[in-house]
Amino acid sequence: MNVALGTLPAEPDQQNEDFAATAPGAAVLLDGAGVAGAETGCVHGVAWFSSTLGGLLLGNIAQDPARPLSDCLADALRGVRSLHEDTCDLAYRASPTSTVVAVRVGGGALEYLVLGDSTLLLAGQDGKTTAVTDDRLDQVGKQLRASVDRLPTGTPEHAAALAQYRDDLTGLRNRPGGFWIAGPEPRAAEHALTGTVPLETLASVTLLSDGATRLVDRFGLADWTDVLDVLAFAAGPDELIRRVREAENSDPDGQRWPRGKARDDATVLHWVPSS
Repeated sequence: MNVALGTLPAEPDQQNEDFAATAPGAAVLLDGAGVAGAETGCVHGVAWFSSTLGGLLLGNIAQDPARPLSDCLADALRGVRSLHEDTCDLAYRASPTSTVVAVRVGGGALEYLVLGDSTLLLAGQDGKTTAVTDDRLDQVGKQLRASVDRLPTGTPEHAAALAQYRDDLTGLRNRPGGFWIAGPEPRAAEHALTGTVPLETLASVTLLSDGATRLVDRFGLADWTDVLDVLAFAAGPDELIRRVREAENSDPDGQRWPRGKARDDATVLHWVPSS
């Protein structure tokens, strides 16, 4: 495996709630999610949840190559639950959660799983690019966040509207008609997007948290081909994240690009399969 990994927290003095790691023939990326200012019922926090779940999931998919990724994720969720259900109240609506992207190579194919709004970017040998993203959160969010996007990021009014939006959104988590994300309920794994792609058709495989995809899906400053060019021919993941930060810093109040966070944790794992 030829892997390049870059990650950066939203702010230098904050924990990075993203997690990414690899094992031979496997990789995972998770983007931890919480509800700012809300009681979580968990003494550990979002970064603990995403890193603990990520480690267990990577172990599961590497050690049991015949087991479907969704089953591996369900087992990992049960494992995390067992580690803190005695110390934490997991019935809280705002308990820590995480997106999940996982890939595994076997039998000449790449098997993948995507849950939540992180992205799997598949570059084909034929030059075509496919982005696999679970957009259910985005679709639900668009219906709720109009009042947030009208207000300048960082103002008290924006903060109040954002808190209400997040509360409303949390109420739709892991429910039919809402969206699905990794959290206390293992059955969320059943709702992940899954598939397989012949390995010989792939030029590269890239896992990105939504903080790293902003150049494309939030700011509209690049397309997926541009992203792959940066990863392949520029300075790799670190350069892509630098460009995201440059765009964020040019619009600190969210006037040009309305968003919940002025800056976000950003993680990129770029994998070029061995020839």
